[in-house]
Amino acid sequence: MRILVLGAYGLIGQAIVRHLRSHGHEVVGIARSPKHGAAHFPEIDWIIGDLNYLTTVRDWSGHLDGINAVVNASGALQSGLKDDLKKVQFTAIAALIEACSQSSSAHRFIQISAPGATPDSRTEFYRTKALADEALRASQLRWTILKPGLVISETAYGGTSLLRMLAAVPVIQPITLPDAQLQTIAANDVASAVVNCIDQPELEQREFDLVSSPPQTLQSIVLQFREWLGAPPPTAVWQVPNVVGRAIGRLADLAGLLGWRSPLRTTALQVLEDGVLGDPDPWRKATGQSFGSLNETLRDMPATRQERVFARTQLVFPILVGTFAAFWMASGAIGLWQLDRAASMISASVGTSTAIALVITGSLADIAIGTALLVKRTFGTACLAALGVSAVYLVMGSILTPGLWADPLGPLVKILPVMAVSLALIAMAQER
Repeated sequence: MRILVLGAYGLIGQAIVRHLRSHGHEVVGIARSPKHGAAHFPEIDWIIGDLNYLTTVRDWSGHLDGINAVVNASGALQSGLKDDLKKVQFTAIAALIEACSQSSSAHRFIQISAPGATPDSRTEFYRTKALADEALRASQLRWTILKPGLVISETAYGGTSLLRMLAAVPVIQPITLPDAQLQTIAANDVASAVVNCIDQPELEQREFDLVSSPPQTLQSIVLQFREWLGAPPPTAVWQVPNVVGRAIGRLADLAGLLGWRSPLRTTALQVLEDGVLGDPDPWRKATGQSFGSLNETLRDMPATRQERVFARTQLVFPILVGTFAAFWMASGAIGLWQLDRAASMISASVGTSTAIALVITGSLADIAIGTALLVKRTFGTACLAALGVSAVYLVMGSILTPGLWADPLGPLVKILPVMAVSLALIAMAQER
């Protein structure tokens, strides 16, 4: 079959693509950037598409030629700079469902939803998933709705990234909502279930929770991840008060408005608080398949040095970004505040008016770089700008004020680690 996969390079989508291809199916992915998609799967076809703008039947009709089935593994945790959750998870999917109904061939539809998703859920994530589920049930398509629990994958993104980050905290293990009840599922098991649904007509017009049993607490899961990473047992477990967890979530929401997809936003906390629970029996009875425990999932994907480095890196990355942005903005603000004093340092070489112009220009550039560092879309460019401006400061300082190389406070020497941090942040900034 020729199968269109939404979210083809996402956490679940990558596993689905691999499994479909290994079973002989032809896969077409849809992505905002086909170049980005091709970096993950150069062997499949890619369609340019952003679910924020594919909101009518007409938008989808040209993408369904020759398609026999659709797998919707797309989604976003929360609305932000890149995503309008209602459009991405409901409006676009409802339009796709109608387009499939009108097509000549795309009549098989697999929807990846979430256990407990209802139209009156507390979170927009669950509500919009539930509305798309309802649209699919009301259609004439041959549909199956799969509702995976907390998905564990070799790809670190979303919830799996959060677990790795928490487990990487040294010495003491912080945990919020430690008693939250969760059921996990391996991404490969979700992908296997999708293949079964494609191949087995008896699974049509049904919906299934894809979860292992029994439930575990969030604290137990984090401690298992800690052991998996090879970290020593914590000297103590610090149960972070809920009010502190919610405050962190609100800060993460603000970061989301700037394009950063933190896994610890308020939606994630609300989902954890409500629990991620499902019933594995319907799937077991329909297919005879049971899913492995978290311990078995982790055993099948042993942690490597790369896993440990990633976990530690992601733990400090928000701190590095915030500190680096504050450094550049403070540098610019101080330059403007101490304009005369700063200009006097180079006025003997270039003249007073030129010195003042250079200080103002440099200060405004610093503030612009610091501001751009806070926005995900401009972060990479800002890091390159920080690198370039630092190099200019180094060269100009060496020419105009060479004595600063011997200054006991080391103003020119300290430019070198600033440049190194710029390079490090560029390397760390890739989300997937």
